[in-house]
Amino acid sequence: MIIKNKKAYFDYHVLDKIEAGIELFGHEVKATRQGKVSLKGSYVTIREGEVFLVNCDIAPYQPRNTHKEYNQKRDRRLLLNKKEIEKLAIKTEERGVTLVPLSIYNKKGIIKLEIGVVKGKKKWDKRESIKRKDMERKMREIKK
Repeated sequence: MIIKNKKAYFDYHVLDKIEAGIELFGHEVKATRQGKVSLKGSYVTIREGEVFLVNCDIAPYQPRNTHKEYNQKRDRRLLLNKKEIEKLAIKTEERGVTLVPLSIYNKKGIIKLEIGVVKGKKKWDKRESIKRKDMERKMREIKK
């Protein structure tokens, strides 16, 4: 089970990747395993020495049985040790560098999040990405 943030790879240059655990409710774990997660528009932030996943949408596992006050886009704490948090804080102090969730996956029964330390792409970088994808697609068609 892997949920990828494809838009992140298109909009940013990935400088570094870090794996983190996510603090979830039981029904959120079940929904994540079913793939009811959207990383679109989400980001990672550091507040008061803790790391949070912000604006990640996890749909209810069973909409009729979910608590009425359940917030799908609530901030979720990420599980990292102090050294990793300090390393991320130092990297994000650089101008133009931010933290973005790249993917969510299951590792030995535990839901993990891959965080990317990223720098934004310019318009011409994005055009080059599109051209490269088109060329790869054409090459695959020719091989067939």
